Amino acid sequence: MKGILVGVPRAALPPAAKDEFYWADLIGLDVINTHDQPLGRVLGLIETSANDVLRIGDGECAERLLPFVAAVVLDVDIAAKRMRVDWEADW
Repeated sequence: MKGILVGVPRAALPPAAKDEFYWADLIGLDVINTHDQPLGRVLGLIETSANDVLRIGDGECAERLLPFVAAVVLDVDIAAKRMRVDWEADW
């Protein structure tokens, strides 16, 4: 079935474990740093061999690429649609 998109209804997916997230739940989250400075929104993710990478943007500045690792991503609040990261606004 080459070239066929395969999908699963959301209700069929198991709940994510603690500190695990479905990518679809992360896309669109507002991203703020530890100084409460907005960095943009999650536009997407990139899978790499080392770790996943968040694509962050606000439509005005160039995209930022942040590693999706515990040292950078401090808190993900799906209900509040917010992610807190340890990343400076000028990096």
